[in-house]
Amino acid sequence: MFNQTNVKLGKVRSVIRELFEYGKKRKAEIGEENVFDFSLGNPSVPAPKEVNEELVKLINDADPVFLHGYTSAQGDLGVRTAIASDLKARFNAPVKADLIYMTCGAAASLCITLNALLNSGEEVITFAPFFPEYSVFTANAGGKLVKVDSEEGTFQPDIEKFKAALNDKTRAVIINSPNNPSGVVYTEQSIKSLCAALEQHERATGNRVFLISDEPYRELVFGEIKVPFVMNYYRDSVVCYSFSKSLSLPGERIGYIAVNADMEDSGELYAGICGAGRALGYVCAPNLFQQLVSKVLGKTADISVYKQNRDTLYNALTEYGYTAIKPDGAFYLFVKALEDDALAFAERAKEFELLVVPADSFGVKGYIRIAYCVSPETVKRSLPAFKALAESYLNK
Repeated sequence: MFNQTNVKLGKVRSVIRELFEYGKKRKAEIGEENVFDFSLGNPSVPAPKEVNEELVKLINDADPVFLHGYTSAQGDLGVRTAIASDLKARFNAPVKADLIYMTCGAAASLCITLNALLNSGEEVITFAPFFPEYSVFTANAGGKLVKVDSEEGTFQPDIEKFKAALNDKTRAVIINSPNNPSGVVYTEQSIKSLCAALEQHERATGNRVFLISDEPYRELVFGEIKVPFVMNYYRDSVVCYSFSKSLSLPGERIGYIAVNADMEDSGELYAGICGAGRALGYVCAPNLFQQLVSKVLGKTADISVYKQNRDTLYNALTEYGYTAIKPDGAFYLFVKALEDDALAFAERAKEFELLVVPADSFGVKGYIRIAYCVSPETVKRSLPAFKALAESYLNK
């Protein structure tokens, strides 16, 4: 008999992936331009020009044996040193090259970190709405994901509810800011309050809880918004990062784990991360893209396109009668469905060729996620469909 947990995961894709596959079939039937696919967080903005330039240089100039060969299991030292220097320069953060582990994207970073931290039956807290795969990653590491509702209307962490959820089984907390699916950026006050609650819990119970910051959208913020760097606020913290969104490289699967150098036993946790990477087979992240990202640190894709899409969608949808959270980052709009059942609402949206993700799997009922990382032309052409969808409820 095969592992039935994994068989089930393989047979039933996530809601997002199911919608994405439906969209591909629908586009083949009626034409891509007639389907408004807001399902997948797949960047449409090209990578910065420096990415292609540096990639060409590497391929033309670097020793091919080195470039296409294995690195150390935890990643090339020169790359890790460059990342540590960049984080120190930008955030004055307690980071060391020998506490960085290169990975195949943020998903691998989270899986490795959770497997390094968790013992069987321990709990991981996260705030709803949250990326649905947190449940899968946590369960696979032998833990249990505990959902804590965020503040209604702002989707900032609800600290009182968080305090009530902490117990002697709590091992870690995952935060995601800018947030998928809401686009909300956790304020500095939210981060300070969260960290204070963790410190208070440890003093009162002796139970040490680790803070995992999932940061694939760190650079995707609009205006003067700042994303607090958690290592500067909490000693027992780990950053899981991906270059997929900032550099528009989701298909290249490159990221890293950084352990806070101020952590009392940082080397022990890092050893656990190396061991978890070994056990899971997540060693020697692709060297070509390790070398590439070390050459373009600090560069981002043109996020002004996402801001334009956000403003176009938010302004139009609120005019049509929708209620939405105006996001400060990422490339998602979190919209209240026009009926209590978000799944039914998303199905009705398909009648207008609108593909939007119901938020039930994100831990919040009654909302949908719109991934507006599409072309501005697609956003503009979708507006009549959103208007017609809203009118179909008004005219019931």
